[in-house]
Amino acid sequence: MADELTPPQDLQALRAQIDAVDRELLTLLNRRAALAQAVGELKKKEGSVVFRPEREAQVIDGLKAFNPGPLKTDSVAPIWREIMSACRALETPTRVAYLGPAGTFSELAALGFFGSSIVRVPCASIDEVFRTTTAGAADFGVVPVENSTEGVVARSLDLFLTTPLFIIGETSLLVRHNLLRKENSLQDIEAVCAHPQALAQCHLWLSNHLPHVERRPVASNAEGARLAAENPRLAGIASERAASEYGLHIIAPAIQDDPHNRTRFAIVAHPERHPQPKASGHDCTSLVVSVVNRPGAVHDMLVPLKAHGVSMSRFESRPARSGQWEYYFYIDLQGHPDEPHVAAALKELRAACDFFKLLGTYPIDVH
Repeated sequence: MADELTPPQDLQALRAQIDAVDRELLTLLNRRAALAQAVGELKKKEGSVVFRPEREAQVIDGLKAFNPGPLKTDSVAPIWREIMSACRALETPTRVAYLGPAGTFSELAALGFFGSSIVRVPCASIDEVFRTTTAGAADFGVVPVENSTEGVVARSLDLFLTTPLFIIGETSLLVRHNLLRKENSLQDIEAVCAHPQALAQCHLWLSNHLPHVERRPVASNAEGARLAAENPRLAGIASERAASEYGLHIIAPAIQDDPHNRTRFAIVAHPERHPQPKASGHDCTSLVVSVVNRPGAVHDMLVPLKAHGVSMSRFESRPARSGQWEYYFYIDLQGHPDEPHVAAALKELRAACDFFKLLGTYPIDVH
């Protein structure tokens, strides 16, 4: 019959074929690793950097376009990021700073972007991520910049103004918040500990299910999970990874108010240690500007973008803290400064601004 189970001997034969393919794959991966090592030696002689985000984006784009199936195209990127991460680690260890401790969404973002073959540098705050990367104790930093529910992460935007770091990449993460606790019960919870953004993103659920429980802000969601592991009367809001890391029960899964809640992370580096990524064909250029407080100034600032056909994908304002009702404007543009129309628009935009700082240009995932 067509719906009968595959006979055991057929299953064994299929497994034997899979084992043989796995050995072929491992042989090919080692060939790739040897070629990567040869590339690394050439890079050392030239004095060029190991990690080039635009090159890795082009490799993944090419493989997605080539993919004959049945492997899903969405699965190609994470597989090859791990392969490239392992090969990169043969050249030199990549140190990545992020908001820690273990189990934060920032750590997940770092692993998703760089792969798991990195040296992890967990930091106690976003400020420390910037300091660590600026000082050279980490090659790259990963910082949250925007959430689909709560909007911009103000501290990250402010630090772009006062540090030399610039953006060389971005990644976004579907943020699934879970209520974690040592006891497998919603009863007798004294406080829920989490990052202020997470508490805000779960406001409705907490109001409906734990209306009289204290909401206690802490430095990170993983820190909240750690505290919950130490005190049975506390609960945390964090990822499944954090639950596993700290031995906690998931007493309520997916408690975020928005089921499609996403956080966007910027990958930052020091311009003296890492060059600006070259054009990949689908790039974003981020900048922060300010204009003199006069009628029509913001309109005049945006005219060059329209004149040269440059699309703007983000426009955020932040107070300049001057006491004069002045603002900084954070802008994301589609395109790369190496493209003539983008270069022309940026030149005219710079002339129209009282303050202008290019925050970075980097490849984005359009798939």
